[in-house]
Amino acid sequence: MASVQPGTESDFGPLLQVENLRTYFYTRAGVVKAVQGVTFHLDKGETLGIVGESGSGKSVTAMSIMRLIPQPPGRFDAGHVTFRNIPIIDIREEGNNGHVHRVDKSISDHRMREIRGGDVSMIFQDPMTSLNPLLTIGRQIAETVQEHMGMNKKEAYDRAAEMLARVGIPSPRARLKDFPHQFSGGMRQRVMIAIALSTNPDLLIADEPTTALDVTIQAQILDLMRDLSSEFGSSVILITHDLGVVAGMADRVAVMYAGYIVETGDLEAIFYRAKHPYTHMLLESIPRLDRDRGQPLKPIPGSPPDLLNMSPGCPFVPRCPNAIDICRQEMPPLDPVGNGQLAACWNPVKEASA
Repeated sequence: MASVQPGTESDFGPLLQVENLRTYFYTRAGVVKAVQGVTFHLDKGETLGIVGESGSGKSVTAMSIMRLIPQPPGRFDAGHVTFRNIPIIDIREEGNNGHVHRVDKSISDHRMREIRGGDVSMIFQDPMTSLNPLLTIGRQIAETVQEHMGMNKKEAYDRAAEMLARVGIPSPRARLKDFPHQFSGGMRQRVMIAIALSTNPDLLIADEPTTALDVTIQAQILDLMRDLSSEFGSSVILITHDLGVVAGMADRVAVMYAGYIVETGDLEAIFYRAKHPYTHMLLESIPRLDRDRGQPLKPIPGSPPDLLNMSPGCPFVPRCPNAIDICRQEMPPLDPVGNGQLAACWNPVKEASA
């Protein structure tokens, strides 16, 4: 694991703290406000599921934490992201006499490269575009281990073979010499997990890790992630649009819509006591075994908003059955609604979701 400079970390407080993160993309067509004031935390050993429709800002939030947003056109307009009290992103407004300017007090790119891949690892959505097609699998794992754990070449290749065995790839020593195209989709995803966990990271971010896989392989990959993250003691951020995946993996859930976190709480609260209409309608739109066979699904009407042309107020208003006048005028804050649950809604759902 990457070494941390003395005096820059603490065992107290959350492992990861994200406060008022705003990630915008400045394009010729205008400003795309992909992440708007996102705030959440992650404790050591915890799994947080981030859910929402495509375009809700889930992946941009993850890429922001990893500092992988291309700049330009992307920019961190505001916010603080601290990992073990290390300021990965620290954008402040300072000034006097009415002159305010933006100050970036984030850690250096060099320091971030030490953390990324070592202390914090990421499993990307499509392993075929994440793995280098010109390098053997063994070399790709070994280079990561050498960079972040200080091993020599032999030790790194031994570690690579050990990790392939841990993720269930047969004949791991022989397969170190193979290239990505020689693996199936499920096996490539196992390789991605092996690379991500090879440095014993404190934080693992998994961005839609089972999207392109069939349901049987999905279950195997999720079981593998759950077992290995527990074994390695890694905290996990699981990004998905699949509420079933979240139900089987997460301790807490954050629901995103149009760049905002609109509700967050523990698994039971979100699935059985959802307060935000969007969360409630998401749950109503998925198939359930305890419903009558002839009962139709309830899709959410309308479409997500255009992030280039956001209207004032809550972005869910055009699709929301609970909307009242203030919803069209002002975005509600993410406030407590009981039992440690937070929701950004002026007129929350009264009845239970189950």
